[in-house]
Amino acid sequence: MPIDFVGRTTLASQLKASLDASAQRTRTIADRVSRASLPPQGFSLPAADGKSPAGQEAPIDVETEMVNLADEQLRYATTAKLLQKTYAGLHESLQSK
Repeated sequence: MPIDFVGRTTLASQLKASLDASAQRTRTIADRVSRASLPPQGFSLPAADGKSPAGQEAPIDVETEMVNLADEQLRYATTAKLLQKTYAGLHESLQSK
């Protein structure tokens, strides 16, 4: 079956799984950033002692989250490009006679 052939001879399935994981991490980061803008937390910085009031999550550092998001976007774009090249190479090899 061609699907099994692609999975055994290329990294396509691993790259697709990596894209799925990257998309999930991006959604997680976006969720944290969106929660940072909700009251009462707002876009607050952590307390000087690093502790948060009882029963509340630690404040979200939006700057750190945006750096994480940029990193994840670069990883996603790179993985997508590798998957595209994998499919192009497979297509080329199937076209050769």
